[in-house]
Amino acid sequence: MKTHSSMLHVRMDTEMKRKATAALAAMGLTASEAVRLLFHRIVVDQAFPLELKVPNAQTRTAMAESEEMMKRGTARFASADDMFAELEEVGSASA
Repeated sequence: MKTHSSMLHVRMDTEMKRKATAALAAMGLTASEAVRLLFHRIVVDQAFPLELKVPNAQTRTAMAESEEMMKRGTARFASADDMFAELEEVGSASA
């Protein structure tokens, strides 16, 4: 039995495509194979193969902060030591 095939065109950021294609190549997959695999899992499982959730308020705040830092080209911490110090502070305060 002969099967028919069709094309799927997807528009995405060029840099994301480049990075994803490189990661897939390291796994021995092409982008087309990865999409076919994704669609196969959707058909077999009748579900999306990743857990998708609506971000909570804390996550949305962190995402907005991150986007703003990327726009400005700045970081939240001056050094990794500063970041770890705050993480330890927050961790000990919640304990």
